[in-house]
Amino acid sequence: MTMETEEKAAEVEKAATGIRGLDEITRGGLPRGRSVLVSGGPGCGKTLLGLEFLYRGAAELDEPRVFICFEETALELIENVGSFGWDLRELIAEERFFIDHIRVESDEILETGTYDLDALFIRLMSAVQAVGARRIVLDTVESLFASLPNETLLRSELRRLFRWIKDQGLTAIITGESGEKSLTRHGLEEYVSDCVIELTRRTEEEVSTRRLQILKYRGASHETNSYPFLIDKSGFSILPITSAGLEHHVSEELVSTGIPDLDAMFGGKGFYRGSSALISGTAGTGKSSLAARFAQAACRRGERCLYFSLEEAGRQIIRNMRSIGIDRFFDHGYLDPAAQHREQRRAQPPPVSRQIQRPQALQPGQGVRPFRSGHPAGGHLPRPGRGAGRLGPAGPGEEGGP
Repeated sequence: MTMETEEKAAEVEKAATGIRGLDEITRGGLPRGRSVLVSGGPGCGKTLLGLEFLYRGAAELDEPRVFICFEETALELIENVGSFGWDLRELIAEERFFIDHIRVESDEILETGTYDLDALFIRLMSAVQAVGARRIVLDTVESLFASLPNETLLRSELRRLFRWIKDQGLTAIITGESGEKSLTRHGLEEYVSDCVIELTRRTEEEVSTRRLQILKYRGASHETNSYPFLIDKSGFSILPITSAGLEHHVSEELVSTGIPDLDAMFGGKGFYRGSSALISGTAGTGKSSLAARFAQAACRRGERCLYFSLEEAGRQIIRNMRSIGIDRFFDHGYLDPAAQHREQRRAQPPPVSRQIQRPQALQPGQGVRPFRSGHPAGGHLPRPGRGAGRLGPAGPGEEGGP
């Protein structure tokens, strides 16, 4: 048995989340049958992460889930996630999803006698048994203890809650608000949790970005860096740049650059299919023109090409390229200027990490036609202070094609 096999065999069992990028940086998912703390400030995406974890499991992995909320009502949650195209009503009707809103009003709480969570455990068990759930989300834990001044009692019941979740074999996400000097307000949840994920929102040069980092994962290896993530029309999208695998297929086939003399410099055949080529030069040296020739050559072979423009508008590229005789694939619908999608219209652009991540997160209807492209081509990499846009293609027979 190799060292790698021994390490893998010793790790705890993991439950896939179905969230783009998260299963990669956790190397398989969240710890099955254990608790996960998701900590962060307002607007970081804690509730959404928990909801998508449950939704993906119920809709795609066919595993019933339970969401316990202490702040938003069930109706509010259902309406909020409707913008992502998630139909929780259908899953609830099919008994694959259960939402229970537990109302906790601090001004109605009067501490008398011994306080414990027995009633909560009974309600949680009832919800779990109602749909046969093995995964659960509690959002947020602070609401349970907001009005309890007894620190010793609070810490004792927090430990008891996490122990109860583990004893029931539930894979749980528990959300918590960031504290002033700790990950959470009480400063205890991060110690009793088996896994800790921190969500942050940073603003640099008037540009806001969200990031995710796994701070703790008992019994398993994981990526430790801080990763940028997006919340778009389909939910979470995490870009694990440094964890990208290097086990992809390598092709021996060569494809033309579209310029015969340049092909000759590469032995007469051009680039290897699946490879990347960086074209560097000062302004006016023909970088965009060379990229357009490459795109044109792919279209002439009847192949599809995805052209990302980070500086010029799509129609501007079409006009400029026609001046040097590159127009066949524009006129015949191989590239569709109407598919151009502007990332933003404000003065400050998103950071490079977001611009790199955007192509991965694009879905049909978000500016790029749904199709498989074997030849992505791009304009200039953005300099600080420059905007981003992209031009999307449509092949023959598709919307925008001939």
